[in-house]
Amino acid sequence: MYLKLAQPVVPFENYLPLITSQLADDLKAVARDLSHLRVVHINSTAFGGGVAEILQSLVPLMTSLGIATERVVIDPEPEFFKVTKRIHNLLQGAEGTLSAGELDTYFGNIQRVADEINRNQLAADVWFLHDPQLLPLASLLPRPADQTWLWVCHIDLTSPNRSVLDTLMPLARNYDQVIVSLPQYAPKGLDTPPVSVVPPAIDPLTAKNDPLGESEALSLVAAMGIDPDRPLMTQVSRFDPWKDPKGVIDAFRLARRDIPGLQLALLGLTLANDDPEALEVLASVTEHAAGDPDIHLYFDPNGLPCTVDCIVNAFQVASKVILQKSTREGFGLTVSEAMWKGAPVIGGNVGGIRVQIEDGVNGFLVDSPEECGRRVVQLIQDPALRARMGEEARKRVRERFLLPRLALDYLRIVRSQIESRAMVQSTNGQSHNGLGSPGSLPEGAPAEALVRAVEPRKKVNPDR
Repeated sequence: MYLKLAQPVVPFENYLPLITSQLADDLKAVARDLSHLRVVHINSTAFGGGVAEILQSLVPLMTSLGIATERVVIDPEPEFFKVTKRIHNLLQGAEGTLSAGELDTYFGNIQRVADEINRNQLAADVWFLHDPQLLPLASLLPRPADQTWLWVCHIDLTSPNRSVLDTLMPLARNYDQVIVSLPQYAPKGLDTPPVSVVPPAIDPLTAKNDPLGESEALSLVAAMGIDPDRPLMTQVSRFDPWKDPKGVIDAFRLARRDIPGLQLALLGLTLANDDPEALEVLASVTEHAAGDPDIHLYFDPNGLPCTVDCIVNAFQVASKVILQKSTREGFGLTVSEAMWKGAPVIGGNVGGIRVQIEDGVNGFLVDSPEECGRRVVQLIQDPALRARMGEEARKRVRERFLLPRLALDYLRIVRSQIESRAMVQSTNGQSHNGLGSPGSLPEGAPAEALVRAVEPRKKVNPDR
């Protein structure tokens, strides 16, 4: 039910030319303080999606800093991912409720993960569990008093489905701390545990984020069916309704009236196994594209001229305009990826995109296909503006959204937790592990008990 992933260590020294000396010194100092710890990060998929990308770089970086760090990926039944995709959509504001059968699938699979972790005696001093797929796990494993348990929620909880939030959020009480990407994502009404805000970040050393030369990028997109002599606009995203691929097509059609020969690429190449609805969305988007030869939809990662990361890099470099026209977005790593390559991004005026794009300075925030189309025309017709914004875009990512800053934020939270626990134990003369708070569940609670504990409430106040 779970797999350990072995990942090669990247020397921390490789990051030093890209970060400030203060950040480097702070990171090395906190790593020395925590060098005796064993850390494990657990998420739901090995490849594809922002969380997997973060962890495939963050785990080696933490190891390079001298902290023994492992990455674990769960391996549940396929039905589990259908349920957790629904949970993802509901927590981001979709309408609906979770049935008893869906809750049983959800908790039953995590119970089996917990059972295997217990059998194999997977051990750590610090546990990072990522996103709703892993939320119940802290209620199903022993919690020694000297361990630190952190739940990291990467999704947009600005306007959640209240019934589902009320159903699942009590499980967060079994963690020492919750980590979200933006302050407004802090679950409303969750008194304990404390909530920390840590925006995600990109790894500048990966093949995806080390910008290709323009000629090589144009050659690769040509191999993918793009005419390199005509302007191109691209959105790199899964085929997901929240990414608004139909709205991107509408914006393209509006912009093409003023930019003859404009091409659109929707690059949804994915290796993720936790997004079972992508094919349905692709079919709907294909219908919306109506056979337009200048609208290029990419989904299948097989048969590419190079790796998926290389292709993403090529499209981000070769495009005149990059979009991320989401209607909900926890963060949107593709925004920082493109900005790091010196591209101004046109993004939906939502969630984590607002943190990355300063409207009119390093890109544009838009609220409609019409506004998006106008901004596309503006950027393509004004190369000087595009270049100036691109410089500001790369600067902003360097200052705020590179991986070493994320590692520092996470490790500071760990150190704070350890210091707070030591202070409590010293003051009270007793150990404290955060369990037993109102509404928490006993250690090792079976899946059936979890289902009963979080059954949807019959009445939900819509004004809450």
